[in-house]
Formats: sequence, structure tokens, C-alpha cells
Amino acid sequence: MTASSGKGRGRGVPRAAAVRVKTAGRRKPSSTEWLARQLNDPYVQEAKRRGYRSRAAFKLIELDDRFHVLRPGGRVVDLGAAPGGWSQVAAARTKAGAGVGRVIAADLLAMDPIPGCVVIEQDFLAPEAPAAIMAALDGKADVVLSDMAAPATGHAATDHLRIVALAEAAHDFARTILASGGSFVAKVYQGGTEGELLRRLRQDFTSVRHAKPPASRAESAEVYVVAMGFRGAG
Repeated sequence: MTASSGKGRGRGVPRAAAVRVKTAGRRKPSSTEWLARQLNDPYVQEAKRRGYRSRAAFKLIELDDRFHVLRPGGRVVDLGAAPGGWSQVAAARTKAGAGVGRVIAADLLAMDPIPGCVVIEQDFLAPEAPAAIMAALDGKADVVLSDMAAPATGHAATDHLRIVALAEAAHDFARTILASGGSFVAKVYQGGTEGELLRRLRQDFTSVRHAKPPASRAESAEVYVVAMGFRGAG
């Protein structure tokens, strides 16, 4: 099965036999550990088999299997889209490749085309970015996705603040473009969305839930906030 089919669930991804990676003379131990993790990660292997651009595709598959935010004909904005795993899933599940739905994929990094997606290479935080995304969508969105993450500093408190700041920016944008009843899915860190952001989400949406999909590595601090039932911008 290929990524374009949009079928298949993240649960039950098969495990292959473990691969041992020898430490090379020029390779740092941390690099060896990363390589071993990649080679032994069943989601990495399954992503290659299905034609997904990243293992992160399974995170959205698992979230959508649970919350059902992506529907045929839906209009989706994917923020921080590169390399495109989430956009592939969104395009398949909205049937954007068949001209039914529509997906706008935005990222400051270059990204290869995806059938059914309009790719915008632009920093989402740039002042002109929201207008460019809205023009490309040419209407209201049913779903705004944000898998954006700032580079990790290694300092948990700082990383938490930075990723919540990105989620806040994504939420601010979502309020301007979501149709009534729309959904917002964003990456945050362990502990979830706290304080002002959580208050605003609960004010704007009828349901706000936190979830850690099985494809998210156990050692990762990331979780996702899934807000559904947009009440409309006040």
C-alpha cells in the first residue's frame, strides 16, 4: 500500500528483527545511537514501505483514527509541513489528490510537491505568511494542523516555552481561518497546553483533548492538543 491510499492504521505496525550498529571510528556515540534507533524503529521501516516521507505520518494517522478530524472534501492547512508526512496523510484522507479536498502545506524549508497539496515555502511567523496561506486556501479551513517545533536546546523549561509559543501562534492563525465547527491539532510538550493557551482553546472550541499517539516515541516529551468544534472568532 502506498501513501496515496490513505488507508491503514498506525496501530499494529510490524516489528522487524533488531539491527546492531557497530561504532565507527569517525562516528560519535550519539550518532551511532541515533542510527540504531532509526534502523530498529518499526515506524521508520513502515513509512518507507508505504511511501510516507517521515514516520511522523503515523502520528497524524493515529490521531485521526481516534478523533476523526480529516474527512473527504475537507480543507486543511498544515503548518510546519516539511518534509510532508502529515500533508500526505491529509491529502489522502480529504481526497485532495482527486480534487475533492484541498491541502495547503506551509514551511520555511523547501518541500517536494505532493498531489493535491499547494506548497508554500515561507516562514509561518513572517508577517506576510498568514495572508499568503489564506489566499492559497481561498476560503475557510476545516482543519489547521501544526507539527511545528523549535530546535531543542536540551533545557526542558526553555523547550516547553518555545513549543508552546509556536502553538500559540498557530492557534492565533487558526482563529482567523477556521470555519465554524473546525478543528485544530498542534504539537506541545509534556504537561500539555497550560495557562493562557489552554484557557483560550477552551473558550474557542467545544472540546479540547490531549493525546500522545503510539507513534510518538516513549522518551519524547511531545504530546498533541486536539481542539474540535470551533465556535467562531469573536
